[in-house]
Amino acid sequence: MSVKFGTSGLRGLSSDLVGMPTALYLTAFCRYLEELGLSKRGNEILVGKDFRASSPDISKICFGAIEDAGFRPVDCGALPTPALALAGMKAQVASVMITGSHIPADRNGIKFYLPAGEISKQDEVAISVWAEKLSDSVVLRRGECAVDNGAASKAFLARNNHLLPNNALSGLKIGVYQHSTVGRDLLVDTLAHYGAEVVSLGRSDEFIPVDTEAVSTETIALLQGWAIEYQLDAIVSADGDADRPLVADEAGIPLRGDLLGLVTATFLDANVVVTPVTSNSGIEKNGSFEVKRTCVGSPFVIAGMDDAIAQGKSGIVGFEANGGFLTASSFQLEGLDVSPLPTRDCFLPILSTLYVRQKRSKPLSLLARDYSLPVAAAERISNYSLDQSAALMKHLRASDENLSAFLSGIGKVASTSDLDGLRVYLQDGRVIHFRPSGNAPEMRCYVEAKTESAAHETLKQGLTLIEQFSWQ
Repeated sequence: MSVKFGTSGLRGLSSDLVGMPTALYLTAFCRYLEELGLSKRGNEILVGKDFRASSPDISKICFGAIEDAGFRPVDCGALPTPALALAGMKAQVASVMITGSHIPADRNGIKFYLPAGEISKQDEVAISVWAEKLSDSVVLRRGECAVDNGAASKAFLARNNHLLPNNALSGLKIGVYQHSTVGRDLLVDTLAHYGAEVVSLGRSDEFIPVDTEAVSTETIALLQGWAIEYQLDAIVSADGDADRPLVADEAGIPLRGDLLGLVTATFLDANVVVTPVTSNSGIEKNGSFEVKRTCVGSPFVIAGMDDAIAQGKSGIVGFEANGGFLTASSFQLEGLDVSPLPTRDCFLPILSTLYVRQKRSKPLSLLARDYSLPVAAAERISNYSLDQSAALMKHLRASDENLSAFLSGIGKVASTSDLDGLRVYLQDGRVIHFRPSGNAPEMRCYVEAKTESAAHETLKQGLTLIEQFSWQ
């Protein structure tokens, strides 16, 4: 069985998840809820999904497993992950989201939420232990259940429609790259609510994987073409389950997700920012807030926010390099109270960034320059086996000599960080970071440099070294 927990949720091949692994892990989740006393038989468990071809069938297996475990599944349909999480937290019931986020359509996943919010890494271990205990006793069955008739989506839309003042985006012409994200209609409705002129673009009935952390050259070409054709002030979009934002400027060039997080944290007047080590190193210099660095993945960001809460701090937010934004505290936006939503959300950073652009009367390209962040770039190599990535990381960590030799054609090593993957600080100020994906056969490379040309050249060199590494 080739499913496992990654940086955010259970992931595996769609062909595996349309089968026993889903029934097993859903049953394990139900037993874990009972063990913790967070839910009991007869209680509801909300189920949502994205637009992947495999998601409806996986959902039905979830329904059957939840029913057989003695709980009551509720079908919330296709909706953003933050919408499902918000509904579960408000009703104080558990929920599960069927989504593979940004990864290709031949893969899928399941995200689990306790009544209080997203599960932790410790919860993942406990659920996996339950799955092992139950491995010979679970029956695969597809079920049917009650539907919520869009209640969760409507509640999330209402929340987003109260983040900014009326007509806050009036005068802006914004494209929405709809592709196959479950947030596509809500994005259009929310932007129109705030007075923007909205142009819907690229809607697809086929699932299109969009990685907001490493936007493909094909996607950028589409964005640039639309920006010119429709004379847009911005183009916005999201990944498959709409928990990661994509915002492109007036030329169709995507802004970095960690820049969106920085803009949003500043807009909220946050006191504490929790963000992974892969987020831009210039964040610390661009705000009066305290910055806490973590491993990659929303569970680690949430753990960092929880630590800040335990220390009695307030104004706590988190974000990732992919732009997914989390709030652990209540905030007032233009006099309006916004309750915490400690799971990744694409709507708040999209709306915040567009509103700041409007208030400063600056194109997004110039707004981005105001922050003077090091130029960052990232890309992944797909179909890079887990064994191959493990061999590469073992080789680089084995000795200083190995690392220096590997990078000899790029630069000299000044220092390293082994917090998540291997982050290398070069003597000339550049950064190169090698990190295996936590949930797919991919190897990621992140870089920072003073100029765009230097960043892209360093990234190209790093990817070439990864591809050429001989491991057998």
